[in-house]
Amino acid sequence: MPTRRATATWEGGLKTGKGTLASASGAVKAPYSAGMRFGSEPGTNPEELLAAAHAGCYSMALGAALEKEGHAPEHVDTSAACTIEPQGEGFRITKMELQVRVRAPGLDRATLDRVASVTKEACPVSRALIGNLEITLDAQLA
Repeated sequence: MPTRRATATWEGGLKTGKGTLASASGAVKAPYSAGMRFGSEPGTNPEELLAAAHAGCYSMALGAALEKEGHAPEHVDTSAACTIEPQGEGFRITKMELQVRVRAPGLDRATLDRVASVTKEACPVSRALIGNLEITLDAQLA
C-alpha cells in the first residue's frame, strides 16, 4: 500500500506567523495562519484538512459497505466538522461531527443506520481518531 506525504512550512511566531501546507501530489497547496486556524480569516488550516480527509474516507467506505449490502449508492454526501479547543497551555482537537446523506436504491432506514454506524468505527481515518476525540454521526436517507 502507498504512503502518502505532505509538507508544511511555518515562519514566525504563533500570532503573526504564516505558513504553507502542501500535498506531495500537488493537489493541495495553501497558505495558513493563526487567524485562519483560530479565527475567521479566510483560508485553510489543519483541522479543515482533517475534516476533509475524514469526510472523504467515510464517504468512500460507506459507499463500499452499502454496495456489499446490495445497495450500491447513487450518492453519498458527507460533511465533517472538526472542533479545536483550548486545553491547558495549548489546544486539542476534541470533536468530529459527521453528517451523511445517502441515496441508494432499495436502502431502508434500518440498514442505513446499521451500516453507517459500523462504517463510523471502521473507516481508516475514524480508526486513527477513535480514542482521541469524540466522533458523532447523523446519517439520513436523501
